Amino acid sequence: MKKYGILILILALACFAGCGGKSDSGDAAHQDDHSHGEGADHGHGEGHGDSMASAEMAAKSGSSLSGKATFVPEGDQVTFTLFVEGVEPGTHAVHIHETGDCSADDGTSAGGHWNPTGSDHGEWGGEAHHLGDLGNMEVGENGQGTLSLTTDAWSIGSGADNDIVGKSVIVHAVADDFTTQPTGAAGGRIGCGVIQKEM
Repeated sequence: MKKYGILILILALACFAGCGGKSDSGDAAHQDDHSHGEGADHGHGEGHGDSMASAEMAAKSGSSLSGKATFVPEGDQVTFTLFVEGVEPGTHAVHIHETGDCSADDGTSAGGHWNPTGSDHGEWGGEAHHLGDLGNMEVGENGQGTLSLTTDAWSIGSGADNDIVGKSVIVHAVADDFTTQPTGAAGGRIGCGVIQKEM
């Protein structure tokens, strides 16, 4: 009987040790899975979230213009919206120019039209146009005007040829005729704003 008692005790201890080892292994595996999941989530989140860009418009060539242009990304589209006030009523051309410099009193420091594709000047949406040919804006008797468009032709802060950051938005004295090369005969520059990425 004594021998049977010792044998039963040995078997019970062996069973307990085996069960305990199995439980530890399962906990370790669970911890490894949890750590991997946190790492995957963190990696997935990096680099997400688009930034918008904007340009504070300043008066040029003796005008009283003020306003702001915004560039808001959504998916692969960018929506441009311009609001100005203190402007002579009528039709005014709006372009993106190649240099982000509005220091000159007449706005000429902004350079020529932004045209990374080397296209002819024209009307937005036409067969040929610059990426900076934004079209004409109507200004009412109250001196206020707005212009907007949405496109997948631009990027914001990408560093690519189609990146609008570091360029300038120019409001001209008169309408764009969409024909005269390369300016559209839009007259002087009455407003200028440097396009900057917002963090």
